[in-house]
Amino acid sequence: MDYQVPQFIEVEEKIFGPLTLKQFIYLAGGIGICAVLLLSLPLLLGIILAIPVAALAGALAFYKMNSKPFIEVLEAGFNYYIGKRLYLWRKEESEEVLVAPTKIVTETEAANKNMGLSRTKLEELAWSLDVKDSGRGEANI
Repeated sequence: MDYQVPQFIEVEEKIFGPLTLKQFIYLAGGIGICAVLLLSLPLLLGIILAIPVAALAGALAFYKMNSKPFIEVLEAGFNYYIGKRLYLWRKEESEEVLVAPTKIVTETEAANKNMGLSRTKLEELAWSLDVKDSGRGEANI
């Protein structure tokens, strides 16, 4: 027996003409609020307050930002605004520089010179330590 697998399950049904149920509710709510503002307030003040309400209703109904509905963007912005934030401060490490007349010497190079180690000797020492460490984990046959 074959079963039909539903496809396009993320597409909302168009219930009110070209509008989905959510779009219709957003637009009907926006029109209702605009009507109340225009009828209850003086005309100029009503128009000034109705324009942002109409813009918000239109954005909620039709606007998508990065393929997400505008209501999700508003919710994320609201949660960010009221939520706690974690600020991390990373101290920038600055090396103190010892200035010689002809070249700049860093702290590590100065310490190495005081111990009598040159860069090549340090590299040889590091290489010998790496070689000894890598042989430690393998069985000798």
